[in-house]
Amino acid sequence: MRGDTDPILRFHGAAHGVTGSCYEIETPRWRILVDCGLFQGSKSERELNYGAFPFPPDAIDAVILTHAHIDHSGLLPKLVKQGFSGPIHTTRATIDLCSVMLPDAAHIQEMEVEQLNRRNAQRGRPPVEPIYGLQDAAACMTLFRALEYGEWTAVADGVRARFWNAGHLLGSASVELEIDRRDAPLRMIFSGDIGPGHKLLQTDPEGPSDVDYLICESTYGDRDRPDVSPEQRRSQLGDIVRDAAQAGGPLIIPSFAVERTQELLVDLYLLMKAGEVPSAPVFVDSPLATRASAIFERHAHEIEKGDVLRLALNSKELRFTETVEQSKAINRLTGFFVVIAASGMCDAGRIRHHLKANLWRRNATVMMAGYQAQGSLGRILLDGAQRVRIQGEEVEVKARISLFDLYSGHADASELVAWLKARTPVKQQVFLTHGEEAGLGGLRGRLAGLIPDDKIIIPRLDDAFQLTPGGSLPVEVNEPRRLRPEKIARLDWHNDLSKLLLDVNQAVSAAADERGRAAIIRRMRRALDTGGSSI
Repeated sequence: MRGDTDPILRFHGAAHGVTGSCYEIETPRWRILVDCGLFQGSKSERELNYGAFPFPPDAIDAVILTHAHIDHSGLLPKLVKQGFSGPIHTTRATIDLCSVMLPDAAHIQEMEVEQLNRRNAQRGRPPVEPIYGLQDAAACMTLFRALEYGEWTAVADGVRARFWNAGHLLGSASVELEIDRRDAPLRMIFSGDIGPGHKLLQTDPEGPSDVDYLICESTYGDRDRPDVSPEQRRSQLGDIVRDAAQAGGPLIIPSFAVERTQELLVDLYLLMKAGEVPSAPVFVDSPLATRASAIFERHAHEIEKGDVLRLALNSKELRFTETVEQSKAINRLTGFFVVIAASGMCDAGRIRHHLKANLWRRNATVMMAGYQAQGSLGRILLDGAQRVRIQGEEVEVKARISLFDLYSGHADASELVAWLKARTPVKQQVFLTHGEEAGLGGLRGRLAGLIPDDKIIIPRLDDAFQLTPGGSLPVEVNEPRRLRPEKIARLDWHNDLSKLLLDVNQAVSAAADERGRAAIIRRMRRALDTGGSSI
């Protein structure tokens, strides 16, 4: 039997995908969100950022934020813009990072919407509005409340929260909740994003044991990384740097501005200092990464290798660029140099200009330094695309493309299982989230023998469950789902259209003469005129 006071857990993001993290816990007395993140990946998923929330923002009493990454925090300003006025509980370091990351997200949206509206005006299309602006980000920051690790805090009537270091990012946390019931409190934990072993700048993840419900990420649930020490990782990075230098062109690194960039700077500094790679200019071409680096330097006493980070941030090879003019000037350089620019999945920011300027060069090297979501430009490049479209222009891919995933902020499958084992016993269910199909299925299989399979639930977007003392019960979702499950973490029609346009251009260009080109165009025209029946 369902009790009227049993909380309902709703999955509003990161369900069968790795972005848009947002979980709602509801009782008759209060409603709380854990995270409120931006969707990334395919255009179909990104369009969810512009739609209505699946709950009234002014009905949310509080938000608990696990960490500052945009896929966990990026819709908080929109939440405030649409009526939320409660506290946002998180760690002090997360507040510092959000103070630069959320305004940066707002600025990127305003700039990209401005460019889009210029194109829309030329095409006769109506203008669009950014998801939120700088004023919304500023208003959001006034609601943050600092919570220390290990400190219980009342976040609503009859519910308490405690943070555990997740080892994923400066300030990252797993969230333990206690919700009062008639007998014993209901205990649950949200993993947030769990960090790996040998994580530069971060300690190993922690957490409580003996909970009723556990919500766990599964980004890398299907794979184990090599057991690589920091020295071995640095040596392998050195191989890529030396190869790029020998090719005589730039090394372009799309990187997340917060922590991934700082980790790379430490290793590049140590490699150059030891003479293991040629010394060369290292450009950090991201205003956000510049401001984030200052925050990391301020918190250096709290993180491992903080003294080395300070040296790296003040090395003679390092150059932080601020203005657009400085950014453009980089691509006028010749020879070997390093550019680190956001975004890490190549979907926004200055990295797209550097890719457009260098992908066609045979002597250029592009090194992806982290997970690339399905549908993102980074994933398309890794999957071997020979041509891509960037900002409406076609670019041939001749540069060497590689993935160097040893800086990942996420635990691999073995580390996730070890973290889950340390949380046992789990009295009721484990919900697997924040993973694509392979990661979710892989982690489920690896939990055999530790968690009974009938106690593992893999929710879909907008699924809801009543958390009773005897287990969870599905709650019927009356509203239409915002996106069909099979559309999440998949290439969508926007990706297909982009590839089709590239293929058409290639086919026409490859035709022997004008007559051949005209024949191709006629066949395509007939196919369009007949509604595709002859394709």
